Amino acid sequence: MSLPEVNALVRDNHIMVLAANENVLAQIEKGRWIGGTIPYFMDVEGGCMSNDKVFVTDLTHLVSDARIRRYDDRQLFGLTADRYRNGFSWLLVPGFSDIHFRFALDVNDYPGVFDAPLMGWITGVDLADIGKVSPKILDGESGQFYDNRAIALHCQLPDSKFAKLDIVNLFQQGDGDIITFPESGFSATQCMVNGEKMIFADYLKQHKIDTRLPLVANYSGAMINISIQQVDDGKVSFYAPVVKNQVYKFAMPVKDYVTDFKKLIPKSTANVVGACNCILNYLYSDLEGKKTGALTGPFTFGEIAYVLVNQTLSVLSVEYLV
Repeated sequence: MSLPEVNALVRDNHIMVLAANENVLAQIEKGRWIGGTIPYFMDVEGGCMSNDKVFVTDLTHLVSDARIRRYDDRQLFGLTADRYRNGFSWLLVPGFSDIHFRFALDVNDYPGVFDAPLMGWITGVDLADIGKVSPKILDGESGQFYDNRAIALHCQLPDSKFAKLDIVNLFQQGDGDIITFPESGFSATQCMVNGEKMIFADYLKQHKIDTRLPLVANYSGAMINISIQQVDDGKVSFYAPVVKNQVYKFAMPVKDYVTDFKKLIPKSTANVVGACNCILNYLYSDLEGKKTGALTGPFTFGEIAYVLVNQTLSVLSVEYLV
């Protein structure tokens, strides 16, 4: 949407999650919305980059009430206490920030975190601006930007409805080596490969691993990806943290992203409220101008589907109780 269209919705008291370039978000009037910086999108016409439009997820017609809450890295543990009895929470976290790291490492320990859908994404910037401009969140009520706070829109649903959160993941564990790590974290030097201690960067080089493929962990049938950010001076950095002693394998290659992706998208998207995809899928699969089915939303620096995931598409739906 254009700025005038978005500001018209704000003046009508719409409850929204907004995604746009920082300069664009700064021009949106105060209201009942939260925003995050990102210029990459799954549009109805295909993958694109935009520096003047706003991607709008309008929740007004679905929710019976909503509240906005900001959190620093010490407060985020209390996120789940701010939820409604029946509803969902939409969380935005600035990429590469301390709170990004703390959330990823600690979220599994949040009280009752899996009891209600926690949807959201890690905010980002133009890839050319990484290291120059910090990703940010914006509190629509105050008009304030933050690069060291997270923000949540907690939404209440009528008793006749319920929220459901799904992950669309193209990647499956390959049949290669079993890899574990001695410590949890966003980087690793050492690892265990089939029980043998190795320098992880050396392993990647020796085995000519395609680092566009993520490490995949199998959590009781749910495939959770960990994407490699860079290999530098013997240290391997990740976009999400590896977990101590968790078994990982590199993913099987995907031959045709768009075709395979369409096969996994839910046949009916009528109840879909919002979705977000990974910037790495946009880059590695050359999605500019290519449609990703009927789902639209931002390409982000990490997807939140209860926990932080990579190279996936997160989909939030609201359905009627039978």
